[in-house]
Amino acid sequence: MPKKRSGGGLSPTQQAAKFLGVSVLAGAVMAGIALPAAGALGLVAKGSVQSFDEIPANLKSPQLSQRTTILDNQGQQIASVYSRDRTVVDLKDISPYMQKAIVAIEDARFYQHGAIDLKGVLRALNTNAQQGGVAQGASTLTQQLVKNYFIEEAGDDPTKVAQATQQTLGRKVKELKYAIQIEEKLGKKKILENYLNITFFGEQAYGVEAASQRYFSKHAKDLDLEQSALLAGIVQSPSRYDPVNDEAEATRRRNIVLQRMAEVGDISQKQADEAKKAPLGLNPSQPKNGCITAVKGAGFFCDYVRDVVLNDPVFGKTREVRAKLWNQGGLTIRTTLDPQSQQSVQASIKDHVYQSDPVATAATIVEPGTGRILAMGQSRPYGFGKNETQINLSANSDMGGGAGYQGGSTFKPIVAAAAVEGGKAPTQKYPSPYQMTYPSPVQACDGKVWRNDPQNPAKLANENKSEHGPYGMKDATAKSVNTYYVQLISDIGICPVTQMAKKMGVQRADGRAMDQAPSIALGTQEVSPLTMANAYATFASRGTYCTPVAIESITQQVGSEQKSLDVPKSTCRRAMSQKTADTISTLLKGVVEDGTGQEAGLGDRPSAGKTGTTDERYAAWFVGYTPNMAGAVWVGDPQHRRQMTNITIGGIPHEKVFGGEVPGPIWRDMMTGALAGKPAQNFHLIDIPDDNKKGDGRGKGHGGRDNGKNGGSTGGIGGLIGGLTGGGTDGTTGDTTGGAFPTPTFSLPGGFIQGQGNGGINGNGNGNGGLRG
Repeated sequence: MPKKRSGGGLSPTQQAAKFLGVSVLAGAVMAGIALPAAGALGLVAKGSVQSFDEIPANLKSPQLSQRTTILDNQGQQIASVYSRDRTVVDLKDISPYMQKAIVAIEDARFYQHGAIDLKGVLRALNTNAQQGGVAQGASTLTQQLVKNYFIEEAGDDPTKVAQATQQTLGRKVKELKYAIQIEEKLGKKKILENYLNITFFGEQAYGVEAASQRYFSKHAKDLDLEQSALLAGIVQSPSRYDPVNDEAEATRRRNIVLQRMAEVGDISQKQADEAKKAPLGLNPSQPKNGCITAVKGAGFFCDYVRDVVLNDPVFGKTREVRAKLWNQGGLTIRTTLDPQSQQSVQASIKDHVYQSDPVATAATIVEPGTGRILAMGQSRPYGFGKNETQINLSANSDMGGGAGYQGGSTFKPIVAAAAVEGGKAPTQKYPSPYQMTYPSPVQACDGKVWRNDPQNPAKLANENKSEHGPYGMKDATAKSVNTYYVQLISDIGICPVTQMAKKMGVQRADGRAMDQAPSIALGTQEVSPLTMANAYATFASRGTYCTPVAIESITQQVGSEQKSLDVPKSTCRRAMSQKTADTISTLLKGVVEDGTGQEAGLGDRPSAGKTGTTDERYAAWFVGYTPNMAGAVWVGDPQHRRQMTNITIGGIPHEKVFGGEVPGPIWRDMMTGALAGKPAQNFHLIDIPDDNKKGDGRGKGHGGRDNGKNGGSTGGIGGLIGGLTGGGTDGTTGDTTGGAFPTPTFSLPGGFIQGQGNGGINGNGNGNGGLRG
């Protein structure tokens, strides 16, 4: 008795003998199946056999593409994405009706023949020869499985797909050889399981489990007779027999399958007749694929994760290899997204900027010291409709974003960091007039020099005419004085600033090199919210910069096993000394407490940050941090067309939009929610003496800070003296913090009108000295 393998079918010896029996006529036979008869019978058998022998011996089963699940850092699902919607299941998890139906209609002699059905070949040869075309095929389920392997390997490449499906003798011969190999290696049951998992059932559903969910919203193991017959009938032509779009044609095809099942003895004729009368019973589920399905507004973060996989070499040396990994799917990606932070970001955005507003907002939160992206959201949701977009407004262009937006004064702390790191004291003063011409020449990198145009020199001005110096770094940062920072960068040179920016991960969103001009101090370079949030995280972590990361771990389903993949790790480096970072934090804490960012303050929780508003008000920013979180908020027109003057945002009219006015409250609310329940950590602050500007002495005026509770009606006598004489006593304790005498180079009248001593008649602690400090 000839030996049979488990799973049925003939032994390798029998298969080989059977194949040899037809190999002499292989060219003609294959041509009769695959090509019109007129040109087929002239093929030479010897050539066919030679081509057969030259085909590589081993066919590797492809890793079937499956859906990928993206999770947040708590393990909750964000989105399900796939190149092909497929969930691989074992044969035991597929209804017996489904197994019988597909065999009955596609290859009724599946369990009787080997890789090649000789009777089927001869029958097809005869039919095709009589009709002069391909009227009938003879592919077994095993051969169809091989063809599907080729299609799966082709992926989404149309050229490769065409090659995998072309009706040529060469492909048929190749298919036959691999079919023999698979029969010997796998056996019938595994072949059937693989076939049912790889086959396309239409409506974006690959494999029987996805098809069962798509058409009936149930698992494949629960399919009944009528449902199984319907799915089995779809395989021959998924578009023609699509039950969603053509119920009548699908019903006709289903009934053919039912009749065939009765003819081969899988069911009785009575069962078939009764099943034919039943309605299709569809209960379809809509295909849910892609980042557009992401929850909690995380669609853009989902897209960012995809771009990480496609761009990072850790997932493959070439983009083609990385794309194949993504398209194959079967990945479970645990990300860094914090659901509490993400929910807070989206809630704050919804409260302050409407989807229908003429401008948009984008916000990002990262974790200092780790680079983990905790939240990423925007007011225009992920989509294709009105006021929707597929552009990630938080990211650089190479990661799904746009060309970026001018950062405005949020760039000034980078200039300050470069200056302090280079040895400048934070008490450094400059005249800082209201308006001035850019200083020239200014040293740039590589020995180059920037020069202003003597014929038409570039000029700049501060926001208000009342803003004129001299100023020190503390007040200049709190008030965001443009002329101070241009004088500072002109003093230290452009190169230290661009080098510091690079150390902090600051780059243009479009990938271009940063301009070598002193105007960069005012934020003329287009950057993204993620870039700025992560840069400010460097200050929060006391000078350590960490590259942003979005993925914590990835596992891939390979067969029945889970395989762990390497993922990109954050690379941390020291960008500046702790003392420099602490100095900047001290300066930026003053911005929130007493400067342009007061509306962004977090109450009792220590925070620091910087506002930014660009020329013509095309963009407004607030970037800030606590020791444990850093976040950036941008508001503006992504198209750079709508100026934010006389504009209504979130239902509130604004004559002019400032960084502290719209982005500031968004930042405050999103950070408040994100930090809820987390410890309120303190900064490591540096003692920066108050500016002794214009002879005011900067008296503390604590009475003013407490609205008169501790030292007089509204400012305290010490504050008043500080404003009038450039020094004197503290409003509460009578100390001499401001210094006994005014700076001799400045006249008393200047200090009298615009002195910066804390207190004064209407001082409020840290307000300007003088009559209205």
